[in-house]
Amino acid sequence: MRSFAFAIEGIIHAIKFERNIKIHMVVALVVVFLGFLYNISSLEWLLIILAIGGMLSFELMNTAVERVVDLVTSKDHPLAKQAKDIAAGAVFIYAVMSVVVGGIIFLPKMF
Repeated sequence: MRSFAFAIEGIIHAIKFERNIKIHMVVALVVVFLGFLYNISSLEWLLIILAIGGMLSFELMNTAVERVVDLVTSKDHPLAKQAKDIAAGAVFIYAVMSVVVGGIIFLPKMF
């Protein structure tokens, strides 16, 4: 139970203090609203839930990598920059994929 409490504490902290998580949460709420508005299928909901959950998970991991790098060094170091950039790249790839999934699901319903 303590592990769950620590995990929830980390999620709450990120939501309170991380701008990008807040942005992803707002986008997720809009997507969920659109899902109800357009009455998407169970399979489409599954894909949307995976996209939202994955996106939030990647953003949390990116934040964790940034924190660890900042803890290890306060200097500008090429490896520290690479670690942060690579983690941000993972978030970017998943974000693009999520937009594509959303486009495949919602664009035909909108037009």
